[in-house]
Amino acid sequence: MNKGHGGNIAEIARITGRTGSDILDFSSNINPLGPPEWLRSFICAHISSLSHYPDIACTTLVQSIARTYGCSENEIATGNGLSQIIYLLPRALDINRVLIPSPAYIDYEAAAMAAGLPVEQIPMPEEKGFSPSCKEISAALKIKDLVFIGHPVNPSGGLSDADDIRALALNHPDSFFAVDEAFLDFVINAESLSVNRPPNVIVLLSFTKIFAIPGLRLGAAFADEAIIGRLITLQPSWSVNTLALAVGGKAIKEIDYIEKSKQYVSGLRDSLYSELCKIPELKVYAGRANYLLARLENGAGARELADHMLEQGIAIRVCDNYHGLDERYFRVAVRTAEENNKLVAALKTSLGYKAISVAKAYRKTPSLMFQGTCSNAGKSILTAAFCRIMLQDGYRIAPFKAQNMSLNSFVTIDGGEMGRAQVTQAEACRLDPDVRMNPILLKPNSDTGSQVIVNGKPVGNMNVGEYISYKLAAFEFVKSAYDSLASEYDAIVIEGAGSPAEVNLKHHDIVNMNMASYAESPVLLVGDIDRGGVFASFVGTFEILNEWERNLIAGFIVNKFRGDVNLLMDAYGYMQDRTGAPVLGTLPYINELGLPEEDSVGFKRGDFDSIQREENQVQVALIDLPHISNFTDFDALRMEPDVHLKTIRNARDLNTPDVVILPGSKNVIGDIQYLERNGIGRRIVELANNGTEIVGVCAGFQIIGEEISDPYRIESSSGETVTGLGLLPVKNKLEKEKTLKRVTARHIPSGLKVHGYEIHHGVLAATNMEPVVAGDDGSVIGVSRGKVWGTYLHGIFDADEFRRWFVNGLRKKRGLTPLERISQVYDLELALDRLADIARQHLEVDKIYQLMEIK
Repeated sequence: MNKGHGGNIAEIARITGRTGSDILDFSSNINPLGPPEWLRSFICAHISSLSHYPDIACTTLVQSIARTYGCSENEIATGNGLSQIIYLLPRALDINRVLIPSPAYIDYEAAAMAAGLPVEQIPMPEEKGFSPSCKEISAALKIKDLVFIGHPVNPSGGLSDADDIRALALNHPDSFFAVDEAFLDFVINAESLSVNRPPNVIVLLSFTKIFAIPGLRLGAAFADEAIIGRLITLQPSWSVNTLALAVGGKAIKEIDYIEKSKQYVSGLRDSLYSELCKIPELKVYAGRANYLLARLENGAGARELADHMLEQGIAIRVCDNYHGLDERYFRVAVRTAEENNKLVAALKTSLGYKAISVAKAYRKTPSLMFQGTCSNAGKSILTAAFCRIMLQDGYRIAPFKAQNMSLNSFVTIDGGEMGRAQVTQAEACRLDPDVRMNPILLKPNSDTGSQVIVNGKPVGNMNVGEYISYKLAAFEFVKSAYDSLASEYDAIVIEGAGSPAEVNLKHHDIVNMNMASYAESPVLLVGDIDRGGVFASFVGTFEILNEWERNLIAGFIVNKFRGDVNLLMDAYGYMQDRTGAPVLGTLPYINELGLPEEDSVGFKRGDFDSIQREENQVQVALIDLPHISNFTDFDALRMEPDVHLKTIRNARDLNTPDVVILPGSKNVIGDIQYLERNGIGRRIVELANNGTEIVGVCAGFQIIGEEISDPYRIESSSGETVTGLGLLPVKNKLEKEKTLKRVTARHIPSGLKVHGYEIHHGVLAATNMEPVVAGDDGSVIGVSRGKVWGTYLHGIFDADEFRRWFVNGLRKKRGLTPLERISQVYDLELALDRLADIARQHLEVDKIYQLMEIK
């Protein structure tokens, strides 16, 4: 271990054989919030300025500091870190010796010795937490002394009263007082000596600690003009580099960030102090800064403790080189709550509480998260693939997606509604779908609003602003669902949503990086190379992310590649060099996955439109509604070799199909109006009058009826009643309560069993109608009149025997011979196994398991 300063990660890594990223550093006291979010992009914007020498006078930075602190520009000096100023100060002043209330920052003494000055340590009483005592300092003072006073002091965190320091300085005008406020920005309601500063006081300021930029090196001093002039004269030219000047000028204005840091650190420090005090072997000092001093009470030495801690990947600061402290003392930084928990657990382990590792004791259920550079990059499919891979490898595995926006939903066996993609992923794990796998489902019902479903039940319609306000509460539901689900399985495979780099969404994210952080999950970023620009998308996403978010990116997955993967090797090397994370797989473009799609992106794009119709195929015309939902109801029809599924988006394409199907919708009233405007509705009526079979499923069932009323404004803003196509004499009323249930039923004309689920607000009123689908409980969930029929049963075509009966009926009408055997079995098992085999072949599964720390 380094015996000088904390934070020497390079030295710690060399000694332990670990990489710097594997070390949890409690030895240096840096803001646990991390740098301001703008830091990386701001630095990137100023890289071109590196071709010029920096401003030798640091003019812009000095002006910013002067405005912020309300002092003259001539009273400010900046330096290459505060340490440079501390080392120059004894040489700049006309003094005889240096006094240091101890224990104190060790560079005070080093600076005095470098200037050839004698040093006197003034021991501070342990019973007062080693806080500087102005009375004892006054008693030790002589003419032309320089006193270094930590405000607060390092390492104890003790704080002196600002007025006492002012009085001390005024009572000793022939001496100087360097007040080190490097950590004062972390202290709530603390007064800076920069205000009402006596002429013999020099205030020292650090940008390093509060803005978490120790590698950038920037400090400043406030003092009388003559002192500042001497400091600048002693300084090497261009002490402050261009990037430090730019960052400092912006950072000094971040008042809200500093205040947020104070509040954040205060709560974390108090909590950590409380937990450390519960360990009998420790005496902990109640400091005011972002660190805590502790003493071992069991007769052991802190250096031995530090070695044990390093075995667990945690570095602490041994304090035996501070005057007044011995081998029993050590200091720990205040970090995030999760990291502080790991520290406490590791201390207990090292002190003999439990002979188990901190990782095993406190790490959440192992997990892996797939995020994407954009929507439809392949996150859902990869999540399903890796779920099946882990199932094949013997793990009890479950999928999870915090928030899903999709009109493709599903009803669980206990009547909860969830996203269809997580249902497929559950099938990959051979699990019954569980709403905990998708605790938040958003079903868009307009361009700016959605129905919000929490834990399987609708809680209301919200516009964008309302939902953003609701997200804080929503995330609590998400975390509770995740914890409950994760407690039952060996590992969780998590799917993100959209892109984690949406700058307008990141601050209230609950599905991407904030979820990954909560789950302590490594993230693999997926990109679609078929769209082009995949490596630019990877780098662009990476650059937009905050520092803590980038630390979660463990690798990249290239998806939908057509060609020789060896052509990508140079790009892989570039990605590793540019981001520090490897490419962990390149999946080929897979035609006909045979799995339901998560949302309508591919459907709207035309990905599911069948190729040109063959002579022996019947034609099924599927109406593409603006708010189409559960279009996966027709996946099974699409896979039949004698079916040509044609998606209809305008009236001229609706020629003479064998059957017209109207699918589900999340805004049935708006979609009826759409059909009226573009003429599709009139054409459907014409076809029905000419004997074409017309089928409506759920909202499609409502559309082919006489009218739909929405008195409670479930799907409309005005509560209007609209006229349907009038093909069935049925009326539907949208009620407040939503019907959500799994159904087994019988198709009455064929006598065949069917199955599926109901998801609708509509309540049916029908007279003189023939029931066409009846539930096992006797309920009528579908009616017909001639060749027109409708049902509320989603998934009716998934039943293989009924689907073949239905298609054969269309074949007979066209004059084609019916097929006697079922030609296709709608079974996702084969598709999932095929997907897993392809993914296993093209992903570095062993390395991914290592990231998850499960193999």
